[in-house]
Amino acid sequence: TLRSISFLEGMDRFLSSQRVLYKDFARFAERITARVRTHAETLAAQTGRPLEYLPSSKISKDARAREILTRDHILEGLVCIFSVVEPCWSFTVRGDRQTKRLRLTQGERKCVALYFYFLDRDFGLMHVRLQTWLPLTIQIYVNGREWLARQLRAAHLTYDQQGNAIRPHDLARTAILGAQLVEFAWEPWLRHYAAQVNPWVSRREGLFRAYYWSVRESEYAVDVIFRDPPTLAAIYARLLHHAIEHFQTGDLLRFLGWVQPGRFKGQAHSTLVHRPEGVRIRHWLDENSIKMYDKAGRLLRVEMTLNNPDRFRVRRRNSRGQYAWLPLRRGIADIRRRADLGRAACARYLDALSVVGELTPSHHLLDPLSRRVTRAGRPYRPLRPISPDEAPMFRAVLNGAYAVQGFRNHDLHSVLGPVPTDPSARRRHGARITRWLRLLRAHGLIQKVGTTRYYRVTPTGHRVMTTALAFRDTDIALLAA
Repeated sequence: TLRSISFLEGMDRFLSSQRVLYKDFARFAERITARVRTHAETLAAQTGRPLEYLPSSKISKDARAREILTRDHILEGLVCIFSVVEPCWSFTVRGDRQTKRLRLTQGERKCVALYFYFLDRDFGLMHVRLQTWLPLTIQIYVNGREWLARQLRAAHLTYDQQGNAIRPHDLARTAILGAQLVEFAWEPWLRHYAAQVNPWVSRREGLFRAYYWSVRESEYAVDVIFRDPPTLAAIYARLLHHAIEHFQTGDLLRFLGWVQPGRFKGQAHSTLVHRPEGVRIRHWLDENSIKMYDKAGRLLRVEMTLNNPDRFRVRRRNSRGQYAWLPLRRGIADIRRRADLGRAACARYLDALSVVGELTPSHHLLDPLSRRVTRAGRPYRPLRPISPDEAPMFRAVLNGAYAVQGFRNHDLHSVLGPVPTDPSARRRHGARITRWLRLLRAHGLIQKVGTTRYYRVTPTGHRVMTTALAFRDTDIALLAA
């Protein structure tokens, strides 16, 4: 974004600095656009690459660029340029009937967008989209897996690739290489391509300062590679069923790292889509989402898409130079934090699916709870895992709202009925919760968090309590089938 002219007041100041009157704005804007388009034509002529007009924005530009890349055997540099009319956000001057004066307005319109496709030495086939009308917004799209494939070749590591799916043979070294992408020097690389496509930001004849680079949409994916396609096919249907049947809004909030889900006032929904490649489930929390789908037969992919960073925090210095948790910025400065958020969200999602396909007989999980246990020299009674007395507590501690930060005694007060108003009765109510927590802890279902008052469910607790609740909630006809 050219920040100085991306909003009305900024554009107004810019026009004043150029001594451009409102009545002359159209001619001034046309001159800006004409030079951008002429520069694209000149670049295509100098490099001998095609500049094609696409009659519809629905035509796949990536597919057409790959055809040209294959046909002309391009090794590096510009592949082609496409010109297409698309919606844009731009400025215009309109008359105000009340004041009888011209005024500058901003809104959605349609203009020519130029797509510059390059074969980059780091990211392979990528493109730069330049809006030819003010404020000359630029978008650069890169694929991290193309970058990874080139890193693997440079390191002489073998792999199999099918489209956007990579199956490396050395997983450990591939993971180390993939983690290096967040350290990439983004700003000079982005500035280099901006200068190639937009003549108005060049050092010699530039009319504007350099672009401010922000991330419009980022995706972070974790791939689980299966031994063979039948192994993935055997469990994938059950994974989809578990996700669509059991993941509630609280779980989705937990996946995306919400510590206090009770404050969420947005919209959450899930979609199940049948595609030619397979079935994809996607969970939306407002503008952000997490999805799961199968890829290339042997690959299960969980992917977080971050469109609105306002929902997240990053630890950085504030205006007083002190470290604090502040809103995540759209700028490329917080790319590392975006990767951390995506990695954690995918890990939580996969952890929640880990109970699917468990081959252990249920009685192996539930029988130990039916025995008396001793902890620190003190005996504790057996649990009754599928009884109506234990189920409410199991549901409470498994609530997705508590999975990130954990839960306290106070958070569970409403589980055992209405909270008494009398102080002495409330103390007895809290003491009863305390005894419950000690009992669950003695059986290894929960554990305390350090020196805090918080508890978290253990991996064993997840398996045991989820299994017990599944027995209670499953129709008896299904159990007998």
